[in-house]
Amino acid sequence: MSRRRRFKGRDVHGIILLDKPSGITSNDALQQVKRIYNAAKAGHTGALDPLATGMLPICLGEATKFSQFLLDADKRYQVTAQLGVRTDTSDSEGSVVSVRPVNVSKEQLLNALDTFRGDIMQVPSMFSALKHQGRPLYEYAREGIEIEREARPITIYSLELESFSEEQIALEVHCSKGTYIRSLIDDLGELLGCGAHVTQLRRTQVAGYPNDNMLDLEKLNAILDECREQGIPPREKLDQFLLPMDSAVSALPEVNMSPVLAAYVTQGQAVMVPHAPMEGFVRMTVGPEAEFIGVGEIDEDGKVAPRRLVRIGGDIPEADE
Repeated sequence: MSRRRRFKGRDVHGIILLDKPSGITSNDALQQVKRIYNAAKAGHTGALDPLATGMLPICLGEATKFSQFLLDADKRYQVTAQLGVRTDTSDSEGSVVSVRPVNVSKEQLLNALDTFRGDIMQVPSMFSALKHQGRPLYEYAREGIEIEREARPITIYSLELESFSEEQIALEVHCSKGTYIRSLIDDLGELLGCGAHVTQLRRTQVAGYPNDNMLDLEKLNAILDECREQGIPPREKLDQFLLPMDSAVSALPEVNMSPVLAAYVTQGQAVMVPHAPMEGFVRMTVGPEAEFIGVGEIDEDGKVAPRRLVRIGGDIPEADE
């Protein structure tokens, strides 16, 4: 029996801002982008529910090393919810668990929204990808098993009412990492005494990425087909849409070092850099061109210790963690 050839793909590095469509998982979207770019390595930066649309930054190649910083970034959403109906998944794809009359005034709704602003504790949904004993919670939920979950701290920076009818509301949410919008809507519905569930959800921003830089799968596939018809390498048109990998860590303070110090850093050694911050993670660059070489962290001695190093062409070894 012949062995299947393992897909290798090409070394391509950067971040594509995908406008994820509704109806597919984030992993499905990731695999499609990976195929379109013929990328050897790819990863996304925070899953969106199949129902949800919007910004899904996908990291290719060496950019995957910095995806955690986007996972930890603030997010913005537009959400539409139906009042009066509660579902087991807290969205319209779930089964209805209760139907109650809606007797909510705009004043009551605004007062309820105010209780969710700021630092709050949130219990994640059973229909989430959080893991318990190595399995995602949604697998237990589908088997009818309820797992006790601890409330986790999150921050709702802003929660604005966009529209309100008798049974439907539209909100704009700016929140911290770890926020489950479905749980937020479910909690709001319970506070109002009528129940609620998400009917539409769109992520409009991750970190500081502008939403006008997003591309959808239809556009990417069209570019791929066009390149094939013209007989040109797809990379010639596709790669122009990739954002630099250091855009994932643009919020970190920059530490620029000389080529001599960079040589030590790329060998995994911590170095003392003038004017470096006192603590935290930093974005490491080299020379007047500010070439990005990775992310470091200020250690106990005040030195810049490498944590994630860019390795393109195999000339920069991994730093010890």
